[in-house]
Amino acid sequence: MTKKEKALEILKRLSAANPHPKVELDYSTPFELLAATILAAQATDKMVNTLTPALFKKYPTIKAFSEAKSEDVDKMVGKVLFHTNKAKNIVASAKIIMEKHGGQVPKTMEELDALPGVARKTANVVLGSAFGIASGIVIDTHGIRLSNRLGLTTEKDPVKIEEDLMKLIPKDKWIIFGHLLTLHGRHICTARPHTCEGCPLGDLCPEYKNSN
Repeated sequence: MTKKEKALEILKRLSAANPHPKVELDYSTPFELLAATILAAQATDKMVNTLTPALFKKYPTIKAFSEAKSEDVDKMVGKVLFHTNKAKNIVASAKIIMEKHGGQVPKTMEELDALPGVARKTANVVLGSAFGIASGIVIDTHGIRLSNRLGLTTEKDPVKIEEDLMKLIPKDKWIIFGHLLTLHGRHICTARPHTCEGCPLGDLCPEYKNSN
């Protein structure tokens, strides 16, 4: 089995196990997803989802965020790591979107990547989940760990891992594949000690062979 064949089989099996994967952050607008994804860096989606309802109620629009004091936003998101910088970045991003993008979250990797606190992973999340635009594959800590464990790459840098996976997975599956890797790593193949029993990837994973 070639690496490409293996990647496609992984996609097939994970899709069968989870036919409708999606981001687990709660949001109702592209900017809410952007803000939530910024907050979720080195924090769990579950934690972020406990904070954003009140945050989005107080600041219901991009304009409202752009006019907010970052200290006030900071007080509402204090439970996440690096909350002060994240609050500043959310407010600064809102200001830039209002001033340079007509109050609309931009739909290109380059424009999103230029926003404060936004790197390629965050941009991919927003483009894929808010707009359905496949500019790449979301690579988070789960994606790094699983893509190496499954033998799809030997790279450790997220951007290089993404480049490797984009060569293996058809572009129309980039968005879903990122979701599938994240959800499989978060709920099934966790970084913590776990059983491989019932894993849909089974014989495709060296760790599965070693554990049975």
